[in-house]
Amino acid sequence: MKIDLHNHSYYSDGVLSPSDVVRLAKEQGCDVFALTDHDTTDGLAEAQQQADEIGLNLVHGVEVSAMWSNMTVHIVGLGVDIENKTLQAGLKQHQEFRQVRAEKMARGLGGAGVFNALEKVKLVAKTPMITRTHFAQMLVQEGVCKDMRSVFKRFLTGKKPGGVGGKWAEFDEVIEWIHAAGGKAVLAHPLRYRMTNTKVRRLLSHLSGAGLDGVEVVTGSSSSDEITLVSQWAKEFDLLSSIGSDYHGWPNQRVRIGHLQDMPDVNETVWRDWSWPS
Repeated sequence: MKIDLHNHSYYSDGVLSPSDVVRLAKEQGCDVFALTDHDTTDGLAEAQQQADEIGLNLVHGVEVSAMWSNMTVHIVGLGVDIENKTLQAGLKQHQEFRQVRAEKMARGLGGAGVFNALEKVKLVAKTPMITRTHFAQMLVQEGVCKDMRSVFKRFLTGKKPGGVGGKWAEFDEVIEWIHAAGGKAVLAHPLRYRMTNTKVRRLLSHLSGAGLDGVEVVTGSSSSDEITLVSQWAKEFDLLSSIGSDYHGWPNQRVRIGHLQDMPDVNETVWRDWSWPS
């Protein structure tokens, strides 16, 4: 089976609608596919309707920001009940913070000569969920920067004009939200946090102690050596392995849905207990 358990629509910072991203997953040969937008499940009803029409096994997911040691990490919830009140209350808390953050970012950019940033970024975002990526896209469109990488470097991190620290819920609380909704909690892209390997192991130790279920062993940008390394960590911390491209559909993103390296140790996957309609 071809499985991809980390993808985004325009309900967070992806480009495609939930329907379009589900259709693309089917076209790319996916048998099992998860939509995991940042801090929202609002796109899943549309995604499910499309998945039912075309015969794709859709996993209801969400990617939740979380704090660990004063750093932001991302925890993917897979197989969540989107009606769960505990999960939705937590996501609402994050959505409200995102709104406040967007206003602060816009004020900071205004001080740097980028005026009406919030109004402009709302035209880029197709839903009320405004992310840093939307600000980056807007600044590229306005010709302020040539590409998104330079935007983050010049404007959106640390003490730069649009840099606003994230104060998300703590990692153990986020894991509790996901478990309350019946989902599996999986650490997303463990090698993308600008940490040493020693620090990533400490992160995995703390999160597994708080009930983390799994870790993404294979991502859209993983090398063979990275897959081997994270697979070893999964065994060390008794974590299930997950796989996901982290597809957004940005023009310069090389990642493609379903085009992933093989998963090692298939008996220890996050989907080992799931069943699908035949």
